[in-house]
Amino acid sequence: MWSGLGGEGRVETAWLAQTLRDHTDARHKLVLGHHPVHPINGYAGAYQRTIEAENGRAFWQILVEHNVLAYLCSHIMAFDVQVQQGVLQILTGGAGTLPLTPATEYLHAVQCALDAEGLRYQVLDTSGQAREWLHWPLALPSESAWHELAHGVQDAPFVLPNAEAAGNAHLVIWRFEGITADAADGTPQTLLSMWNAGPQLAPFWIGLMGAEQRAALLLSPEPGRSPRYWLGPTLEAGQPFAIQIAIHTGMGPGGLLWRWRDDAPWSTLRNANAWGAERLAWQPTWSVGYDQRGEPGRPFRGEALRAAFAEIALQ
Repeated sequence: MWSGLGGEGRVETAWLAQTLRDHTDARHKLVLGHHPVHPINGYAGAYQRTIEAENGRAFWQILVEHNVLAYLCSHIMAFDVQVQQGVLQILTGGAGTLPLTPATEYLHAVQCALDAEGLRYQVLDTSGQAREWLHWPLALPSESAWHELAHGVQDAPFVLPNAEAAGNAHLVIWRFEGITADAADGTPQTLLSMWNAGPQLAPFWIGLMGAEQRAALLLSPEPGRSPRYWLGPTLEAGQPFAIQIAIHTGMGPGGLLWRWRDDAPWSTLRNANAWGAERLAWQPTWSVGYDQRGEPGRPFRGEALRAAFAEIALQ
């Protein structure tokens, strides 16, 4: 925070931009601050909880333009990581004060390493258990690791263990291509769904929502509870599209990601959630182009839908 701009929730940007220009050749660039730019667990509010929006956008654009690896911050009593336009926001505020939401957050310490392999961290609770972890940049699959998915219902090509129980992490990436629908019909359209034979909502759904055809991912791990939303970009009607959606099971709510193509930066899907794919029970059945109710179930209304996936076990 900077008192010259008014204090809490404001940051100085001219000095930061000049400093980063003066150190263009630095191998690793980290920026440390107090307030987060992007809301944590839906806990938003300009000045008191996050940097004021216009100031925050200008600040973040400087980080992106100067290839900053991560912005490290605190203020909120939680641990959170997310990525926007390829830059990590890592928030740690869990030492001593009661956590923001004790049901999901916890007192913690973060161990980090930064070297030629990138940034690695693990988040330890007071019992010494590693609760969350990340190695960034992500280890991405080779082209030979991708597998095409057929249209319609099929057996799941894999079923992952619960990330917390197994003490490991996985990266799963889906690639979708096609032509969006022309009509301004706002009913949801399924790209991919994971489900079982029960009557409950599909625990996992990727699709397009609204007349604007916004990419969305819904998790419904608890029967009888409403789904949680992660929202991405909108797609232009009646046009070819290609988008990638990914899940990193060790990143919490920030680990549900999207990008346009292989050479584009990752961003966390916008959300207001305190948990992520660690609560997902991976299901035995997948469907592409419609949901568990069959072809009438929230079908994709465009053309030429293609889907593929790649899955990597992470250490």
